[in-house]
Amino acid sequence: MTKEIRVDRDVLVLIEVAAWSFTKRKADGSLDYISPLPTPFNYGSVPTIMGLDGDPLDALVLGRRLPRGARTETTVQTVARIVDAGLIDDKLICKRGPLSKMERAALRVFFALYVIAKRTLYTFRGVSGSTRFEGWSDEPRTST
Repeated sequence: MTKEIRVDRDVLVLIEVAAWSFTKRKADGSLDYISPLPTPFNYGSVPTIMGLDGDPLDALVLGRRLPRGARTETTVQTVARIVDAGLIDDKLICKRGPLSKMERAALRVFFALYVIAKRTLYTFRGVSGSTRFEGWSDEPRTST
């Protein structure tokens, strides 16, 4: 059961990383990593829904830069199917209004670079398991 999280549904997202930031923090506020490139999207999670990796379901929010800690209601446009160190780690792609062709292209490039960066980070940290982008979906894989 996905608790009715799917395309065209509104969700409340807690922003953890503001767009164009280099620093990724864990849910407790501690430093997770510093990226060599800034994230072009606001990155956060839906605190009320758990992903299959045991953390709140991740969400990217397109649009204007939002500050860390902001809560924003937005609409799920698609779901990025991600496997991260062998764990399912889907990410909601959210925006008020449909995604443009340019935004879809930017997301494809972002996730291609994202998996390369994560694989590199895991190599240094000694973490095993496949990390890959599997495409798009209308519904995330979540815990019940």
